[in-house]
Amino acid sequence: MELNGLRVSRETQARLEHFAALFQKWAKTINLVAPSTLDDLWHRHIADSSQIFQICPEPIRWADLGSGGGFPGVITAIFLAELQDGWVHLIESNHKKAAFLRTALRETEARGSVHAIRIEEGHAEIGECGAISTRALADLDGLIGYAAPWMLGKENCRGFFHKGRDFLREIDEARGRWEFDLVEHKSAVEQESVILEISNLRRLV
Repeated sequence: MELNGLRVSRETQARLEHFAALFQKWAKTINLVAPSTLDDLWHRHIADSSQIFQICPEPIRWADLGSGGGFPGVITAIFLAELQDGWVHLIESNHKKAAFLRTALRETEARGSVHAIRIEEGHAEIGECGAISTRALADLDGLIGYAAPWMLGKENCRGFFHKGRDFLREIDEARGRWEFDLVEHKSAVEQESVILEISNLRRLV
């Protein structure tokens, strides 16, 4: 099996397929993603989320903010299972979604844990991490604000943020409050979308 040109092992494929089946089952009663995107689960959500691991395939500690239906946090945790190292801390304050995430991690034997808390409480509970991820949560300025406790003044912590076609405007607005190094990774899944890799974060105002 391949995702975005990445060869996926049989074990990881089985975990992803089990996650997809769980997701479809739980999505009948819980609003895990926009209903209009459910029919395109593999391309729109799983393949898209797998790009995070393709960009940063390192066995490190992640904080996944506003994990929702598990994208990209559970997908990263599934890939880390093959490495038998690294860990994803998924932060989701909605208790029904948190219950789904716990079930998904347990049944796929993915390397992650769920924290049913607000993002603002995350750093105090989780501690330092090497990477931050989030998807469809807020504009870039807001995302950086959420990630700041982990990233400010930390050269070894990077943020990986999925963004759509309006990403250039969001970058300009964020640079009014923050200074950071930026790498734009073009999406292999969604045309005009990117994954923004941010590091060396400093506050301007």
